[in-house]
Amino acid sequence: MESRLVQSFDPIIDAQCRVLILGTIPSPKSREVHMNYGNPRNRFWPVMARLFDEPIPTSNDEKITLMLRHHIALWDVLKSCDIVGARDASIANPVPNDISRVLSMAPIHTVFCTGSTAARLYKKLCESSCGLSAITLPSTSPANARWSLDELVKAYKPVKQAALSTSALVGVHRG
Repeated sequence: MESRLVQSFDPIIDAQCRVLILGTIPSPKSREVHMNYGNPRNRFWPVMARLFDEPIPTSNDEKITLMLRHHIALWDVLKSCDIVGARDASIANPVPNDISRVLSMAPIHTVFCTGSTAARLYKKLCESSCGLSAITLPSTSPANARWSLDELVKAYKPVKQAALSTSALVGVHRG
């Protein structure tokens, strides 16, 4: 069943953020719990916790605190779209978020997209107005079962490197 989705929450950001991580659009489970990567089987939060050697956050407040403590903003490429369930492959009629507005709120120098669909949509709909290319990370979705948690943590190390830096990553392949 196809449904029209509207972005239901604001970006997680403060004036200290250096990195922006973009998903595609919140899944039905994420909208239900009012937090990106809200499906308990999604490995985003365990990856971020391991990356920064912290406990896995359980509440939305702990998740927000984890991101902001490490200067990472979090949002989605799309404001709305037609989609079947949580299947990115079914996305039609995408409407982008105003990511350039978010980039003006903090000294963000590096953009990451979680998964190839988010990266493709960012490149097509947002990159020219934002002026930053994005680095594609593997999806942490349970649908991406071929990646182990250890492999995901390793793949996400550029996020930590960028969050600790005051300038854009050099020598990292951009999607």
